[in-house]
Amino acid sequence: MSKCEQCIIRQFNTLKALTKEELHRISGCKTSRFVKKGELIFEEGEILNGVYCIKEGICKLSKLSANGKDQIVKLVVKGDLLGQRSVIGEESANLSATALNDMEICFIPKREILADLQNNNNFTMEILRDMAHDLKEADNIIVNMAQKSVKQRLAETLLYIYENFGTNEEGTLNIVLSREDYASIVGTATESAIRVLSQFKKDGLISTSGKQIRIEDPLQLKRIE
Repeated sequence: MSKCEQCIIRQFNTLKALTKEELHRISGCKTSRFVKKGELIFEEGEILNGVYCIKEGICKLSKLSANGKDQIVKLVVKGDLLGQRSVIGEESANLSATALNDMEICFIPKREILADLQNNNNFTMEILRDMAHDLKEADNIIVNMAQKSVKQRLAETLLYIYENFGTNEEGTLNIVLSREDYASIVGTATESAIRVLSQFKKDGLISTSGKQIRIEDPLQLKRIE
């Protein structure tokens, strides 16, 4: 099992603010496990007894709406931490985390995180910056939902995945999502998402093979109105 102080992943999250001694202490009590594609890491309403650090893989954070539909709030990649807000706020998980591909995650007990918050001001500031960034993203999502069309939101989602997660050897997007997932991300009905994707395909902006999507014209996607 790798040691936290030697793990490059921590440089991508708030753990980078911890001292070598603090990381060494966390290494002694963390646990690592593999998560299969489609498996739940934690469920909405669950009491979290620590935070999860994503060492490898991608997951989706989603919330169940009043009508029973799953709303995807965010896509999370390796290097990110899950559960910080729930642990610090001492509340149950507001979202569910589900693996989109095979993942490796590390679990750090709540007591260790709280101890470091109390003793390390740099770590506390990094946590606050991280939460502030999440709030800013949430604000932007609300505005986008209200002011942008489904076509614009879907184009932006495809470009976000393309620019942040890249493509595989075949040139298709590294993240494979269902049409229901795309509809959930942009806040529309599945039928609408399918219709817009078909139009993008007809216009030569994308090509598809089953669930696989290839971005053919990113510049034109950016110009969607």
